[in-house]
Amino acid sequence: MPARLAEFSDRAEAGRRLGEVLADRVHGDVIVYAIPRGGTLVALEVARALGAPLDLALVRKIGAPGNPEVALAAVIDGRHPRTIVNEDVVRVSGASADYLERERVAGLEEIERRRRLYFRDHERLDPDGRVAVLVDDGLATGATARAAIAGLRAQGVRRILLAVPVAPPALVAVLRHEVDEIVCLSEPEPFRSVGQAYGDFHQVEDAEVIACLDASRA
Repeated sequence: MPARLAEFSDRAEAGRRLGEVLADRVHGDVIVYAIPRGGTLVALEVARALGAPLDLALVRKIGAPGNPEVALAAVIDGRHPRTIVNEDVVRVSGASADYLERERVAGLEEIERRRRLYFRDHERLDPDGRVAVLVDDGLATGATARAAIAGLRAQGVRRILLAVPVAPPALVAVLRHEVDEIVCLSEPEPFRSVGQAYGDFHQVEDAEVIACLDASRA
């Protein structure tokens, strides 16, 4: 069987295509939230299309033992840090409670490092009462997105729209019940990985995240 062609040349193209779809669907006082790092390159283009400010949902995925790309759980910082656990992955991976706690603490430390690095002396945006457009470069298990959704709800957003270029159909169906609206451009079946949808799916570095935030502020 021939290899499936990539849906998107890179994250920027995916963001532009998402922005085109969202332009007529998003109204009100909007903040675009990227899930870093990969989601930031997508979200910058969405923010440009919507004429909205860009911020980050500082979430850290907890990978399964021996397989860090599989999301065992995710943690999001805030006044009351939250951990969203994928119980099915916990059972299959055999991860212990001690492992989960160690990784949770490490995740919070990494979130704090990113906050200091990414925002420096810039004020964070206040999401209370606003519309949040939450963007990632794709979803696999949904653990990271769920943590971000919980964090935004806790901060008082009025409405959450989850926007991603690619995700498995079954996960999209489940997440429809957890947000006010979801937009997903591609739902391949069978779903293998987020990266398969991209021609260029390079590891995004901190410098690229900072450049996206600076570009949005400018």
